[in-house]
Amino acid sequence: MPDSSPRTRPVGLAVFLIVAGALGLLAAWELSVEKVLVLADPEHVPACNVGVLVGCGVNLESWQGSLFGFPNPFIGMMTWPVVIAIGMALLAGAAFARWFWIAFNVGVTGALAFVGWLIFQSIYVLDVLCPWCMLTWVVTIPVFWVVTLDNLRSGRIPSTARVRRVAARLFSWIPVITVVCYAIVILLAQAQMDAIPRVMIDLQNLFR
Repeated sequence: MPDSSPRTRPVGLAVFLIVAGALGLLAAWELSVEKVLVLADPEHVPACNVGVLVGCGVNLESWQGSLFGFPNPFIGMMTWPVVIAIGMALLAGAAFARWFWIAFNVGVTGALAFVGWLIFQSIYVLDVLCPWCMLTWVVTIPVFWVVTLDNLRSGRIPSTARVRRVAARLFSWIPVITVVCYAIVILLAQAQMDAIPRVMIDLQNLFR
């Protein structure tokens, strides 16, 4: 029987998944509610519409906002609870098989690819920054790095000893890697959309 003592539990990973999953679920919930309200009343103005640049109405009404034939936030409503459940299970001392971790890694990789596509659409096509969408981006990026590097350093994903050592070193740099990823998105948005001054104008108008 595997040892389920507190010392063997990946508490840090578990807590991170719970918090990230909760934030992702919050974003999905808010976007889902706004989408339902818009469907019920086409004249409804989403509460997250801050200004010309910052808002979620454009995203929700675009074809990009329903890529698979239903609103994208519904995907988050189904998947983020899974992330929370995995974190809770780890916190309780559960041990998952290698295939489970690999499947989880495939899932978070797919999520990152989807988020990358949504970032591109927001910046280069829709010309709008959705607050709740950005929260999803903010949590998806570190979730990918944490799960992937943890799987590599622990050997759950078959790899060489050198790869495991590199992954172990990079794992401690995840905060920096995440900030770099955020900075890249901000730079792309600024270069394409002149985002920073436009966001400041939207915020000033909001608090007037």
